[in-house]
Amino acid sequence: MFRRRFWVCLVLSVPVVVYSEFVQGLLGYTPPPLPGSDLIAAGLAVVVFAYGGVPFLKMARTELANREPGMMTLISMAITVAFVYSLAAMAIPETMGFFWELVTLIVIMLLGHWIEMRSVRRASGALDELAGLMPDTAERISDDGDVEEVPLDDLREDDLVLVRPGANVPADGVVEEGDSNVDESMITGESKPVSKEPGANVVGGTINGDGSLRVRITATGEKTALAGIMRLVEEAQQSKSRTQVLADRAAGWLFYVALAVAAITAVAWTVAVGFGLTVVERVVTVLVIACPHALGLAVPLVVAINTTTAAKNGILIRDRIAMEEARNLDTVVFDKTGTLTKGEQGVVDIATEAIDEGDALSLMAAVEGDSEHMIARAIRDEATARGVAVPNATGFEALKGRGVRATVDGEPLHVGGPNLLTHLDTDVPDSLATFTDDAGERGQTVVYLVRDGRVVAAVALADVIREQSADAVDSLHRMGIEVAILTGDSRDVAEAVADQLGVDTVFAEVLPEDKDEKIVELQDAGKAVAMVGDGVNDAPALTRADVGIAIGSGTDVAVEAGDIVLVDSDPVDVVRLVRLSKKSYRKMQENLVWATGYNVFALPLAAGILAPIGILLSPAVGAVLMSASTVIVAINAQRLRRADLE
Repeated sequence: MFRRRFWVCLVLSVPVVVYSEFVQGLLGYTPPPLPGSDLIAAGLAVVVFAYGGVPFLKMARTELANREPGMMTLISMAITVAFVYSLAAMAIPETMGFFWELVTLIVIMLLGHWIEMRSVRRASGALDELAGLMPDTAERISDDGDVEEVPLDDLREDDLVLVRPGANVPADGVVEEGDSNVDESMITGESKPVSKEPGANVVGGTINGDGSLRVRITATGEKTALAGIMRLVEEAQQSKSRTQVLADRAAGWLFYVALAVAAITAVAWTVAVGFGLTVVERVVTVLVIACPHALGLAVPLVVAINTTTAAKNGILIRDRIAMEEARNLDTVVFDKTGTLTKGEQGVVDIATEAIDEGDALSLMAAVEGDSEHMIARAIRDEATARGVAVPNATGFEALKGRGVRATVDGEPLHVGGPNLLTHLDTDVPDSLATFTDDAGERGQTVVYLVRDGRVVAAVALADVIREQSADAVDSLHRMGIEVAILTGDSRDVAEAVADQLGVDTVFAEVLPEDKDEKIVELQDAGKAVAMVGDGVNDAPALTRADVGIAIGSGTDVAVEAGDIVLVDSDPVDVVRLVRLSKKSYRKMQENLVWATGYNVFALPLAAGILAPIGILLSPAVGAVLMSASTVIVAINAQRLRRADLE
């Protein structure tokens, strides 16, 4: 709306300025004579006021109704006074109106608010993204064993449903039949698929793995865990406090100052020369000059450049207020999985008995060659990274819930976890037992290579920490900001990551519905908190935090719920964000000083404080000073483009 009205009013304002007597005298030109040229400025100014000024008048009414006069009230006062006086001046000889000042003021304010609104985007799509996790239909199994596809709304508690491989679980329930691994990362944040067998609970919206499940429904609709998360997101969005914009606060004070100066001007001039046209002209000049163009652009220009600079550094700003608040942060809370870590398994250590590490890794990668399990991929990736030659394997077979087996160079080999050892009736040798115990204490997964019925190698796997995470934590500490981890993973896993990175506080084994409560606890302790996350389970905490920062590689829900999005999924960008926020806020302050400084200088002159010595600021000269202030503000804002965020 602001953009459309800006372009229309800009076109209409050009003839008004061109045919302005003051501009003609200032620039020394004479425009081509046109029939009724003396009415061009008035006629087009009426259109610009009616079309471009109406939005400000409507918003000013809201501000006044809330008893919070701000930018809209100040703009509306200036353009209304200028408009009414200019129309009246047409009927009064030797009186000049403010038509060109009126239209340029409206055009610049429209431009400022267009820039401002374009830079601000609320996280309004989070609930739609959450709802999108649920399938539209479910496969319900009747009492006689028939399978029928029914709408999700038709499901009832105690219904039995079939969840095929790769399908979404339609509602919360308990597995009655079948074995499979279920990806719960979007709900719990757990990076590893969770094994499900009869008696295990499943959550609606999670994704089934390669096995089929028959699930007895225990909760539907608003009673499901996902619905609870959706409620938390909605509550957190609504609970965000309203933070006034800097320029709005300045405009509110300026509104009262302008009224006070206008009243003093009216009284002083009436006492000095008697009430008449001179008094009216002085009062009108004060009220018009009270609204500088620069104040309308002081913050939006910085925001626009701020947004561009941030984007070039891989930071997308969705909420301007959150960007401003980032400068005050004293605590940054990171979700572990997918944020400080990559959210994928990787080999972190190897121990062997009677075999070389390289040979063990080569054989394990060969056996896992045909498997698509994340552990298999991690072992193959480690072999590739070490440059280990991987031989061909034959007779590959997946042992469900246990591991895999294959033949390499005529030798049968097995790779798997503890269940495999139970299946093969073999134990971990003493030389590898300590390695296994230590890995277990750190929350790491251990898989074994079994050769001739004997364990000859053990590999520890864990969620891989991002290379940039240590730099991010260290940089935040140097800025005086505390760092915390908030995760649904086990305490051993969380503390292992925290110890490696030097994190201050660990919140582990936190349920999805409790994550935002941890943010509230920190806020209640007087902390200004940022939450950095990537999963659906992080969405309530993202919206509850003072600044919600979503990792770009995360789920769409987290991205929609975040105030800021880190496109490159680089935790160091959190540091850049804080630095940019501080520099942008400083630029806003500088611009507001320039914009309001104009008023400190111009208002007394417009009121006629120096009239006794022959110095009286005319509306036209005031408009020139207004333009100069705008140019200074624009140049100062441009300097933000050269900000060093490293």
